[in-house]
Amino acid sequence: MALEASLASRFESIRLSWPFFWQFCLPKFRKPYNSPRPVLCVRAVTDDDEWGPDNKKEGNGEGEGSAVGVAVAEEEKVPEALETDRLKKALVDSFYGTDRGLKATSETRAEIVELITQLEARNPNPAPTDALQLLNGKWILAYTSFAGLFPLLSRGTLPLVKVEEISQTIDSQNFTVQNSVQFAGPLATTSVSTNAKFEVRSPKRVQIKFDEGIIGTPQLTDSLVIPENVEFLGQKIDLTPFKGILNSVENAASNVARTISSQPPLKIPISNSNAQSWLLTTYLDEELRISRGDGGSVFVLIKEGSYLLASLST
Repeated sequence: MALEASLASRFESIRLSWPFFWQFCLPKFRKPYNSPRPVLCVRAVTDDDEWGPDNKKEGNGEGEGSAVGVAVAEEEKVPEALETDRLKKALVDSFYGTDRGLKATSETRAEIVELITQLEARNPNPAPTDALQLLNGKWILAYTSFAGLFPLLSRGTLPLVKVEEISQTIDSQNFTVQNSVQFAGPLATTSVSTNAKFEVRSPKRVQIKFDEGIIGTPQLTDSLVIPENVEFLGQKIDLTPFKGILNSVENAASNVARTISSQPPLKIPISNSNAQSWLLTTYLDEELRISRGDGGSVFVLIKEGSYLLASLST
């Protein structure tokens, strides 16, 4: 009788304790409406706990805690990556109408600087010279504050002359850099470039020494294309009256261009010891690079083939 009374008392104690368990734990398992993440009822266990050994057997013997931790970490990475992509897209969009920085207003420059600062704080490769494989390839200049390039960019505002592309090609295996500017005219296209060697001086900084300049051989276009008008010094000049004259000299000009096109590029050695500079890379990923020069100027370059180039417009 005493044993039966003891068992009955213990059963009654367990039965009475269940309502308190469901009252405090069950609501925590219910996922609130529009809640981004369920809140779980966490219960500490030990080896002596009646639930401990069973839980350890589940999930391939490792428990569920590590899996939950990984899931939470992945959830935190996703918003950060999305924010970085948003900042990159906003930065490229802010280049619209600036002609690589030449025509940027003070307000636009301030906006660009703010976006650059935010991206630099999120740099996924804080030691770019330790990730030289990311530096490899051709990079297209999208924006610069370097005043030394502005006279070159302004040549693209001359009638019938356009700066098509400014690029930098890096070969990290041979530690070489080639800076190139492509010009396009009505008869031909040509390029001016410089070859240089670089040395790694710090996790972010490289020293660049220029070896030679190259004036590319003009490449003849298929035909002479004369626009209806051109803009010069803020005024539009109608070229319609000159089309007859220009067409009459097209054949002669084409013959001259063909003769020039058959010549090799002109290489000019650079022996000046002052023909060197350094470059600090402050942001680097697979498609975007932000660098700062020794004069405090900034360069934003986009990797050839990146989707960001599709939205880039000057």
